[in-house]
Order: sequence, then structure tokens, then C-alpha cells
Amino acid sequence: MANIALKDVTKRFGDVVAVDDLSLEVGDNEFFVVVGPTGCGKTTLLYLVAGLLKPDTGNIYIDNKLVNDVPPARRGVSMVFQGYALWPHMKVFDRKAYSNLSFALKIRKYLSEEIRERVEAVAGRIGVEKQLFPRKPGQLSEGEKQKVAVGRAITVKRDIFLLDDPLSNLDPPSRLRVGREILDLHRDLRLTTILVTHNLVEAMSMADRMCIMRKGAAQQVGTPDEVYKEPVNEFVGDFIRYYDVQRGLAKV
Repeated sequence: MANIALKDVTKRFGDVVAVDDLSLEVGDNEFFVVVGPTGCGKTTLLYLVAGLLKPDTGNIYIDNKLVNDVPPARRGVSMVFQGYALWPHMKVFDRKAYSNLSFALKIRKYLSEEIRERVEAVAGRIGVEKQLFPRKPGQLSEGEKQKVAVGRAITVKRDIFLLDDPLSNLDPPSRLRVGREILDLHRDLRLTTILVTHNLVEAMSMADRMCIMRKGAAQQVGTPDEVYKEPVNEFVGDFIRYYDVQRGLAKV
């Protein structure tokens, strides 16, 4: 079980209110998407759930337990960063040394053969070919980097999967393919997933439920169908009209 709840959470950076009195609930095994314009607080929200930031006020719960002071490593959370955050000096996988896909396993003292089996299973699952193992991130395409970042996040089993705009650096065909792979991972591994994006088409097509944010505050939370058919204010309505434009262009 890995439900998430934010209760009246606020996070400031100086005079800037990044998250403003936000309350959200994400159900166990739900694929929840947070969408909104640049600077609306989406990434800050993820960092708060992951434990990379602490709220100034309010509380965060995982499995109904208060985690405000629980460090990231003890929250059962895996995260894929927008810029991938791969170690540039490490290979994709190296059986004899620390590498991007094996790092989390090595620091947990897994046996060498178990590391190999687990990494190869994950690599096969996400489409990282063995010929890429000796390469470093600078020798990978954007799509390959994204897959390695996702693979690194799931080599150690976690219950919560956080993704910060993971498709933004990919070309359109790769966005579609990797998006489907992320959904398949979510379903197969039964992960509670929060995905952040500024792309409303992705949000509407992937989410079980979604939250549209503006200036750190939730404007509307609901299923894509609910948000589309019954926008609660002018801002959400404008977002939906933009979605229709994006969707129309995608068909051209």
C-alpha cells in the first residue's frame, strides 16, 4: 500500500510561494498527473513528496504515516529527474565497478550475480540493449538516457514512482513510445505514480486522475473526463481549449 496525502502544504523560496496551501490525495497504485505552466510548483511538489525539500507548513503522509522528517532513502520513493541526473563518469552497466544501473544495488551490498540478473532483467524490460552497457551518458541519445534513468529508478523495488517531465527532451515518436513504456511499468509493477508535465495531451491521455496547478495552488483535481467536461474556472477552461488545439495539431 502506498497512498500519498498532502495536507495544507506550503513551500516558499524567499518571497516566492512555490506551493501554496496545497492539499492532495493520491491513491494506492494510482497514476496521478500534475500539469500546469512553467513555474506553477509542479517540480517542487515532487521534491516535497520525495523528501528532497521540507514543507514550511503543512504535513505529508505516505501510507497514512507522517513523513515530514523522514529522509528520502526511507520513504520508499524512486524518482526520475527531468535532466536524467545520470552519473556522467559511469557506464550504463559494468559488472566490476559502480555504474548507472547498478549503483543502488551495489551500495545495498547485493551479490554480484544478483546485480547482473536484476540489471539485465530491468534493461530488457525498458529496452536498454546490452550493446549500450559499456557506454557513458555522453555517448547516449536522449531516448537512451531517458530509458537508463527509468531503469536506474526501478532496479530497487519501491512503491512510489515520481517522474519530473520525463518526456520533455524526447522527439515526438520517442515521447509516445517511452510514455507507453512508463504506463506499462506502472501497471506491471503496481506502483503509485506521480508524473509532472506541462503537456496537456500527455496528461489527459495517461492520467487516472490529474491536478491542474497555477501559482502553487491546485485549480482542479479529477479524472481527465471530469476536467475536460466540467472545468471549474476560466483558467482551467483556457487550458482545456489549448488541449483541443494541441490534439488537433497532433492529428495533422
